[in-house]
Formats: sequence, structure tokens, C-alpha cells
Amino acid sequence: MINLEPPKKAGALINQAYQAASQVLRPISRKYDRAEHAYPKELDMFAAVLDGLNSSGQGGAGAAGVRRESSAKDSSGNRNGGNLRTVLGTIEMCWGDVALLLSMPRQGLGNAAIASVANDEQLARFGKLWAAMAITEPDCGSDSAAITTTAVEDGDSYVLNGEKIFVTSGQRADAVVVWATLDRSAGRAAIKSFVVEKGTPGFEVVRLEHKLGIRASDTAVLRFENCRVPKENLLGSAEVDTKKGFAGVMQTFDNTRPLVAAMAIGVARAALEETARILADAGVVVDYDKAANIQHAAAAAYLELEADYEAAYLLTLESAWMADNRKPNSLQASMAKAKAGRSVVDITLRCVELAGAYSEESLLEKWARDAKILDIFEGTQQIQQLIVARRVLGKTSAELK
Repeated sequence: MINLEPPKKAGALINQAYQAASQVLRPISRKYDRAEHAYPKELDMFAAVLDGLNSSGQGGAGAAGVRRESSAKDSSGNRNGGNLRTVLGTIEMCWGDVALLLSMPRQGLGNAAIASVANDEQLARFGKLWAAMAITEPDCGSDSAAITTTAVEDGDSYVLNGEKIFVTSGQRADAVVVWATLDRSAGRAAIKSFVVEKGTPGFEVVRLEHKLGIRASDTAVLRFENCRVPKENLLGSAEVDTKKGFAGVMQTFDNTRPLVAAMAIGVARAALEETARILADAGVVVDYDKAANIQHAAAAAYLELEADYEAAYLLTLESAWMADNRKPNSLQASMAKAKAGRSVVDITLRCVELAGAYSEESLLEKWARDAKILDIFEGTQQIQQLIVARRVLGKTSAELK
């Protein structure tokens, strides 16, 4: 049975991640928010430390993905494994700064995709790369099945053509995991993911976006024009199985959505802690032994936000725990992402109101801007609710649109 307390064996990891967030990320947070598109050089040494932690078997220090097969070796009992550790580490790191975590070498969402669906040989080749993930297109946002980027088989290669937008770390990463279709007439089943390394002819970074939040993280527009990729760079099976449909590439989201939920949890907790400090300095006491309706209005509002945070936090832990225990978690991953994404936006904006923190003197202003993307990328709020409805009602994508 699931225990929603952080496992004791993760204590050292949580402490290490918190120390890194407080000593490295938080102090430079505002600096790189202002210096958009400037690479945070402080992260180079820090990334090497994370690599050491992950190689030591502790894992979970950053946002890189977790290989599910590794959690299937022991088929008995409950496990608190790599997915839960990664979620707990991500929460702490994003308490420090979510944009800087997204800027961390070898901690990209593409790494989670590789961990989810790569075979052993591919994992050995690509496991040390910094990998971004390219899904969204100019005419294809939340509906990933509407992808128009094509991958045409030609000898021992696939030739990719198309354009991708809103690619996190698209300029800085060593490679990009690109979603493309092998056969547009075959629908969702033909969509596959390909690892395209930087420097591949036909692969161009068109521009970087200027953004509302997560400004330390580069977000790129990419173009693929007759870009030739070796066949062995296709992640997973090349078979177009209409019965299996979209399941192969969608497994990626079952790993990455809990991570994005964890990012939201980290930002929300940072905002709540800062707001609690500001309220305390103003003489507002939050009393957990009294009903909210007989407390100061600001204290009652704070209690409401904290309850919202706890619900999102527990859903996120559940989705990671299920992955570690070999249980299908697509429903729970979408529930966690939907709840955490909406909650972090509500929490940070309300905290700005409660604290009157509308200037750059407080990081609350920055966190409110950073929060919105966490409700959008890896599947918008609306898409998550649609997925949850399909799972709960037993409807297919064709039956419930």
C-alpha cells in the first residue's frame, strides 16, 4: 500500500538537493531572469556534481528521466524507487529556481523521453547527452496526434522535414528528441520519436523566444529540412501498429508529467514559505488549531492555498510511486499534472496579492511569472482534464474530443 510520506532513504537526497537549491540556484535566480538567453555558467560545475550523484545510484538529483525497466527487477513488495526520488529531488531544486533546473545540462525533458522508450543500446549511446524534446508545431499545440513533421525512410536513414516551436533548451542541448510521423494516413500509430544530434545537416535553430517566465531557460524554434537521421536513432519500435496506437511515444508523458508536476510543487512551496514569512513579519498568525473563518482574512486565505498545495503534492507522489511499482499511471500522471499546474498558478498569484509583492524586490513576482508555463507545457490544463475524463469514463480519443 502506498505511504505518502517521503521514504527515509530519500532523506539524504532531499537534503542535498535542498542545499544545492538554496546555495547555488536561489542566489542567482534573479540574475538570470534579467539576463534572458545568457547561459548560467555556474551550472557547469553543478551539473557535474549531479552526474556523480546519479551515477552513484542515489539518483533523483535533477530532472532527468527514470528507466522503468530498472524498477521491474524486483517483482514483489512495494518500492520507493527512481521515479519517486527524481520527483522529490525536482521539488527541492525548483524550490530554488525552476528555470535554472530546466537549464541544467543533461537534465532535459528529452532525457526523460530517452529513459522511457530507448533500448539498451540507445541508452548507452544517448544516455550522457543533454537532450531537449521537440513536439509542438506552429499548427499543432496540445493535440500531439496532429503532428505534421514527417520522417520518410530512405535506405539506412530517415529523412525529417518540419518545424518545431517552444523547444526547451533547443539551442543549448546536445540533441533533440523529435516527434514525427512515418505515415500521416496511419494517424497516431505512425508517430515516433527520433534522436537528432546537434550538427546534423538540415537541422537549424531558427530563433529563441522572449518569454513571460522561466527566462533563464532558452526556448527555441527548430527547423528540419531534409535532415537525415540514422535508423538506429528511432526510439523504440519502428512498427506502425494501429491497434497499439499512440501508446509507444505517449509512455514518455507518463514519466515527464509527474516531473513537471514536481516542478510546480517546488515553485508553489517557495511562494508559500515566502508568503508565510511576510505575513508573520506583518503580525498575521496562521493558527492550525482554529477554524479558518475565525482567523485573520490573510491567514484564512493562506490555509486555503496550503490545502491546495498538499492535494497537488500527494497526487504527484502517487503518480511517481505507481511508476516505481510497475502500475499503469497515465491517469494519475495527468491528474497530478493538471492539479499541480493549476494550483501553482493560483497559489503564486494569490501570494503576490497577500504580500503586495508586485516589484522585483521580491522573488514572488518572478515565481508568479514562472508558474504559468507549468500549467501549459507537457500537455495543457485542458488536455489533462480531457485525458482524465477519457480514463475515468472509459472513452477513446475518438469518442471524447
